[in-house]
Amino acid sequence: MAIRFLPGKKKHVNLIIKDHVIRYAELKSHRDLDLAKWDERFLPPGIIKDGKIQDYDTLALILEECVNEWKIKNRQVYFTVPDPFIVLRKLTIPGDVQEDEIKGYLYMELGTSIHLPFEEPVFDYHVLGADHQNSTEILLFAAPEEVVLEYTELFEDAKLRPAAADISSLALYRLYCSYFEEQQSEAIMLIQIDLNSAVCSIFESEIPVFMRNIAIETDLSKWGTAAMSNGEKKIEYSGKEEEVLHALLDIYNDFEKVMNFYRYSLNQGERQISRIIVTGDHPWLENIHRDVKNRMEVPVVSFRDCLNSVQYELLKQSAFHVNIGLGLKEG
Repeated sequence: MAIRFLPGKKKHVNLIIKDHVIRYAELKSHRDLDLAKWDERFLPPGIIKDGKIQDYDTLALILEECVNEWKIKNRQVYFTVPDPFIVLRKLTIPGDVQEDEIKGYLYMELGTSIHLPFEEPVFDYHVLGADHQNSTEILLFAAPEEVVLEYTELFEDAKLRPAAADISSLALYRLYCSYFEEQQSEAIMLIQIDLNSAVCSIFESEIPVFMRNIAIETDLSKWGTAAMSNGEKKIEYSGKEEEVLHALLDIYNDFEKVMNFYRYSLNQGERQISRIIVTGDHPWLENIHRDVKNRMEVPVVSFRDCLNSVQYELLKQSAFHVNIGLGLKEG
């Protein structure tokens, strides 16, 4: 999904807002994975819940402080729609609908023959294949318009210029494709694990065929930041470690269910995932990667395994992978 707001070629900034953090990054150039600038601001619990803004005024004040501190006032911004609101559907439409008529057709059918779990969606689509006499297959990406507009208003209030909205899984896959040449014929699963959610998506020959946001049971009030000796901050959990580990075990089971669904329900046992990529901003990501690798029968890798060693800054900043994928987006 790429919802355009403003034209222009001015270099943009890439902002991700999650329940627990605002994260910003700029690339040195559109074709270069090197980060020019990056920063983050952790949010108090309760301001955003499952992607829905609960305290708009406080969030607006914090974002305005970030904009001033990061010196990005009046810049164009690329952002992601919160993952819990994204819907991916494969649809079959009449083959006599011309390509330049598809968007109009979808507008007409949404709410009648095409049903979504919310009213007034914003959407984009990708044509998969066409039999002009009978039918055309498309992928529909949709999100609630009110959610996109609320984040757009938030950016505008902070003196930013919303330029495009995207999906985190698409941004990550864009990063993967940029530096890993064997993806063309693969079916890969991207796993993005953050403090309170995991996004699991499957791409088949560059086409997303499955996306799911899975909530992780955790108390965000028990996660806090601590200063390290080099001045950077790290996230620490103040509760019992077993509380987090138990929730992660449930998530691992969900990953296995997704793999089986893809192999047996979608492909009748004839195709399976060939590679799993694990990333995210969870502070226990290294252990999570090890656990997933031990449970799965297919290769489990990180972006560290996919990219060349000179991309040091990128490799150690896994929390910013979505921001970097946004930066690679065509303007």
